[in-house]
Amino acid sequence: MESQDRDQTFVIGIDIGTQGVKGAMFRSDGHCIAEYGESSQLLHPEPQAITEDPEFQYNSVLRVIKACLEQAKAQGINNAASKVAALAIDGQMAGIIGVGKDGKAITPYDSWLDTRCAPYLEKMRYEANDLILGKAGTAPSINHGPKKLWWKHEHPEVFANIVKFVQPGAYAAARLSGLSGEQGFIDRTYLHFSGFSDTAHGVWDKELCDLFNLPMEKLPNIVESTAIVGSVSKEAASICNLIQGTPIAAGCGDTVASFLSSGAVEEGISVDVAGTASVFACTHKQFAPDHKSKILGCCASVVPGLWYSYAYINGGGMNPEWFVKNFGDASGSLRFKELEDQIEHLEDSLTLPLFIPHMAGRVMPGRPDLRGSFAGMNWDHGKVHLFRAILEGVALEYGLYKEAAVALQPDLKINEIRVTGGGQKSVVWNTMKSGVLRAPVVRIKRNQGAPLGIAMVAAVASGLFKSFPEASKKWIATGDTVVCEPNRYEFYSKRLAAYRQLLDSMERFTETYPFKD
Repeated sequence: MESQDRDQTFVIGIDIGTQGVKGAMFRSDGHCIAEYGESSQLLHPEPQAITEDPEFQYNSVLRVIKACLEQAKAQGINNAASKVAALAIDGQMAGIIGVGKDGKAITPYDSWLDTRCAPYLEKMRYEANDLILGKAGTAPSINHGPKKLWWKHEHPEVFANIVKFVQPGAYAAARLSGLSGEQGFIDRTYLHFSGFSDTAHGVWDKELCDLFNLPMEKLPNIVESTAIVGSVSKEAASICNLIQGTPIAAGCGDTVASFLSSGAVEEGISVDVAGTASVFACTHKQFAPDHKSKILGCCASVVPGLWYSYAYINGGGMNPEWFVKNFGDASGSLRFKELEDQIEHLEDSLTLPLFIPHMAGRVMPGRPDLRGSFAGMNWDHGKVHLFRAILEGVALEYGLYKEAAVALQPDLKINEIRVTGGGQKSVVWNTMKSGVLRAPVVRIKRNQGAPLGIAMVAAVASGLFKSFPEASKKWIATGDTVVCEPNRYEFYSKRLAAYRQLLDSMERFTETYPFKD
């Protein structure tokens, strides 16, 4: 490496995702120096329960940082740790961790995939659905609000000792810097999931807290994403090899970090995060609660004055993996690429089967009892047709999200859809999305995803850039564009109409026959 590269300033971005913890180290010009990741440990202690150990997540963060610094050293970058201007951590957005006075977890991470709080979701929806939607920006769902009430009512002895509720990114940042429980924080990008916030003004809402008798003092301190919330402690530095005192920015939610990594820092750019959770978002300049369809959440961007209207499929990106894992042949030769190659040769037909992608329940709007299903099958259909239906199910659900966004803001512009995550590699899938959404799907050349986006937060927080648009112009480059032929738009319009009717029918069915024990 040339000498001028060794003198660069670096930032580190870490993503605590559902599948694992990933991190990357970037030069100030956006070049990735090192990256490393390790898998999560999802726990299933009882039916409907999915949790993680917050300390395992934190120790994964320490190991990721250490690995990135070791890679930098192996490249001839001496004293890389002393050249790290800041680090930031993003994390899963809709789950919670209860921390005690010492800042350490006294509950497991109650994952966004954990549906035990469903009765309290129904309570919040019945008593204050529209009020919560209008103030927080998202209708009650499997997110912070019902989860906090679940801990309050189901485990009152634990709840009494909880000082603050935080998310994994904030927990890891607090542990890195040795913050107390009272210093627990949340940045504005998570507030729409809180159930108890006035998101437009970035504050907690007393009316909502009083309505459900939730003590406001248990809610974390609200900060900006770029706020420096602490610095690396002596203890953490000795483990991860960073320099004691390295600044730590508040960070943001993992989905918002993925939006950043796509360059969604101005109006007109929509985003498809084709990861574990299939997410579709539109970017605009006003706080816009979705009172019409109650599908979309309205989320603050890290960019001042910018908002995202978005919704997601709980585990939508896991569905193709589930199919290949469970329905591959004995030799295990069934692969995504083989199936996609065969899908390309299928003709458009309204007789193709449809698939409801909500295998773990519908999140937006909250329908936790809804489950995945195939419909319209006949004896001519095989694995390829079913796999195609799984991919198309995500695209069609996105179509409902777009319709909701346009109904909410008729002048909304969707110039292009930038796709990130593992699913961005699939031309077949991107073509379906382009056909349903009637817009080009643009890949991002960089493949670091959320770690890149959260590193941008560290870069702006440390002063390397004055703004996120400036950082985006320097760091983000678009790649190939996938466009569906306009003559196929009518086909996808009919498929969307059929999907909407099927989804409505399944929701009515689960009202009388819920898929749960």
